[in-house]
Amino acid sequence: MKQAPEHLRNLIEPIIEGLGYECVGIEYNIHPQNGLLRIYIDHKNGILVDDCTKVSHQISGVLDVEDPITGNYQLEVSSPGDERPFFKIEQFERFIGHTIAVNLFKPLNNRRKFNGIIEKIEDTTVFFMENEQLIAVDFSSISKARLVPQYLFKQGGRNGK
Repeated sequence: MKQAPEHLRNLIEPIIEGLGYECVGIEYNIHPQNGLLRIYIDHKNGILVDDCTKVSHQISGVLDVEDPITGNYQLEVSSPGDERPFFKIEQFERFIGHTIAVNLFKPLNNRRKFNGIIEKIEDTTVFFMENEQLIAVDFSSISKARLVPQYLFKQGGRNGK
C-alpha cells in the first residue's frame, strides 16, 4: 500500500474522524517538484464535494501549522469511489464476497497481479478465490489492493441478451 508515513496518519486521521467521517486511507507520493497527499474519506450517507472541501479546509489548516511535510505537495481529498482502495486488513473483512484486484511487492507463483473474490481473513492473511483456486496472501506483501466494481446490466442493456 502507498500509505502515508505513520506520523502523517496519526496527525490526519483524528481530524477526519472528529469531523464525523471515516478515514479510508492516506497516500503520500513524494516527488522532488510536487508531491501528492491524497486522503480518502467516507460516510454512511456517501460523500459530496462539500464534504471533501470541509475536510480539506481543516486538514490544510493543521498541515500549515504543524508543517510535517517538507517541500511542495498537493492536497487531494476524495471519496474512495467504486474502485475503493484498501489500506487496512479490516477493509478486506468488510468486503468478503466481493472481487478485488491485488498487486504484490514480490511475485507469488511468478505473478504479482491477481483478481479474485475475498473468501475470508485469518489474522493477517487474506484468502481470495481466483479461477477456482484459493490464494492466500499475507497483508504485508500487498503493495496495492482495490475493489473491482461489479456492474450489472439490465435485460436488453448494452451487454444484455
